[in-house]
Amino acid sequence: MSRLKPLGDRRPTGDAWTSIIGTGLALKLRKRVKLLSDLDHWSKNAQNIQTRQLRTLLTLAQRTEVGREAGFATLLGLSDADLLRDYRKSLPLADYEQYRAQLARTRENAEPDVCWPGVVMDWAQTSGTTGGEKYIPVSKQMMRSNYIAALDIFAHSIRRGLPLKDLFGGKMLFLGGTTQVTTNEHGVRTGDLSGLVTPLIKWPLSQVYTPGKDIALLSDWPTKIQKIAELCIDQDVRFVSGMASWSLLLFERLVQTASELTGGKAKTLEDIWPNFKMFIHGGVRYPPFDPRVRAAWSGNPNEDVPYRLEVYPASEGFIAVQDEPKPPGGTPSALRLHTDIGIFYEFVPAEEIDSPDARTFTVGEVETGQRYVVVMSTCAGLWRYVIGDVVVFDSVPGPNGTGGVPRLRIVGRHKHFINAFGENLIVEQVENAVVSARDQTGLEVGEFTASPVYPSETSRGGLELVIEVADRSASVERFGKCFDDALKSQNVDYTTKRGESLGMIEPRITSVRMGMFSEWMESRGKLGGQNKVPRCANHRDFVNGLREMAGLNTE
Repeated sequence: MSRLKPLGDRRPTGDAWTSIIGTGLALKLRKRVKLLSDLDHWSKNAQNIQTRQLRTLLTLAQRTEVGREAGFATLLGLSDADLLRDYRKSLPLADYEQYRAQLARTRENAEPDVCWPGVVMDWAQTSGTTGGEKYIPVSKQMMRSNYIAALDIFAHSIRRGLPLKDLFGGKMLFLGGTTQVTTNEHGVRTGDLSGLVTPLIKWPLSQVYTPGKDIALLSDWPTKIQKIAELCIDQDVRFVSGMASWSLLLFERLVQTASELTGGKAKTLEDIWPNFKMFIHGGVRYPPFDPRVRAAWSGNPNEDVPYRLEVYPASEGFIAVQDEPKPPGGTPSALRLHTDIGIFYEFVPAEEIDSPDARTFTVGEVETGQRYVVVMSTCAGLWRYVIGDVVVFDSVPGPNGTGGVPRLRIVGRHKHFINAFGENLIVEQVENAVVSARDQTGLEVGEFTASPVYPSETSRGGLELVIEVADRSASVERFGKCFDDALKSQNVDYTTKRGESLGMIEPRITSVRMGMFSEWMESRGKLGGQNKVPRCANHRDFVNGLREMAGLNTE
């Protein structure tokens, strides 16, 4: 591998072209920066902007199968108020399963004009957080939507005082997904979103992009992390975009390698990338990773990376971006809703999501403090689509344009899940894995629940299963192996994140005596009736409560 340059020689490596790219992009974004800075505009006009987005979507799709059945052409003739009312009546709220057959007709058979005009040629493959394998349409219009949202990241950076000529003066590292794109006999492409987008990176962005397509599309995460570290340790990296968990693994690998090469002189990421400017992250909750990112960056728990910005991307569309300075201590950021990039949003009170009479609210109708499930109608043919995320608004436009810019925080999913490292495990998968392990080992088990194990300075993160076992003297080692294998057989994201040397470690199986769950439920006032033991959660509250009851340490 390359040798780390002496610390005194860590000078900028950008050339004239890279500075020109940053300056040119800043000029291109001048109008957008000015518009985004007009907070009064976005507060007063959020509802009208969203209504125009809906009208555009209905106009484009009125001759599709969905558009004809739902009467999009008729809706377009209504006033704004009647349009919003009757659109809610024209189509029910829907999840992926309700669209699966129609989407498959386009993806597998290239059938045109089903959910979106023509044939959508690109499809993002994902395990999803509340379901099995999904194939999300990514139309040309959606590619454009994602492009605009990505540019807004840089526009907000300019608003916060970061000169793009400095940012583009070195390399920009994108730590995306790994799925290779496959093409069927009709020319329809399927892969994860990163796989679809990476081949589209052209000049001039290719001048500053790293690690390059060959490494970016590797499917083995340990190999990928190692190769990126070998490549980037001598590069003038100034920007990193990626999920916090995997970015942290890369940071720590870089620091370890640099320390070895310099005899301990290079101890932090700041020593390796002294011109580093910005860390973009999203996809998982950041606070659990914040202390270790700070340690990797500077070794100082009070010193964060120069600019850190959180984003809210989904395969279905780019939903929101942080537009204000980061809050202290790694607390979740309030993210500004993208209201003008080809997506129409509705929000369902979380407590009503399973009701056939669930109410939906537009961006001009939501309230602060209420938990809402996000519903999207997109420029790729998903209509009133429940993506499952639960959000809370910190600021809302309010009636008659009063209030503030719509900003929200992600607070969870409306179904139990585990997604600390992008593994996207759901209740059904955990339950199936326990049953499979029980049947293979013959171990008598009772109630159980699962949660993440967050990484520490001495151990990588993973999964913990607390489970009642009749024979406490029995070894749970084989049970854990079978449980792990069963999860891998159900979930491609979990399989990917369980990398050999850098990913999640093997599940931790914590056995407790039979009956302990009932005592724990009773202590919480949740015993009997309609109360059920939560099978999994994306936090450690339940697991720590059980461990404490069992006399074990908590984390």
